[in-house]
Amino acid sequence: MSGAKDERQVQDERQVPGTDEPSQAPEAEQPDDDRLLRLAADFENYKKRAARERQEYVQLANERLIGELLPILDDLERALAAAEQHEEAQLEEGVRLVHRSLAGLLERHGVTPIETEGWFDPHVHEALLSQPSEAEEGSVLDVVQKGYKLGDRVVRPARVVVAGPAPEVPEGDG
Repeated sequence: MSGAKDERQVQDERQVPGTDEPSQAPEAEQPDDDRLLRLAADFENYKKRAARERQEYVQLANERLIGELLPILDDLERALAAAEQHEEAQLEEGVRLVHRSLAGLLERHGVTPIETEGWFDPHVHEALLSQPSEAEEGSVLDVVQKGYKLGDRVVRPARVVVAGPAPEVPEGDG
């Protein structure tokens, strides 16, 4: 009688609670070792994903900070240009020192100036003006404001003047 009772308990444990239907859950199809290995792999993937997301958050925070520092760098560059025209060597030297320090700080944090020599690139340049020129059409003539990248991301595009078609020369009635 004890054997029949044990068999009924095992059968009852396999039934869905509150019904007479048997459970559809497989009985330990995977060995415990395999489940543990999968769990460990899932946890490793989670740690890698969390680290990657953390790195992205840090980069976005740096991008914001650097975006706020760039106008300071621009102001210092303008002050240096103005100081060169006057004979105030100490002022110029002080401003130059601050400029070097700030530029070095930005460089250490992965900020690099965008190259403006050559052709206009809409991914990193912002065309403010297309000016008729003898230079090849589409080449950068002048840089109005330097652009910067943080890693591969553009923090601020370089604002440039682009060469347009050459001016038409009126034919003379000679």
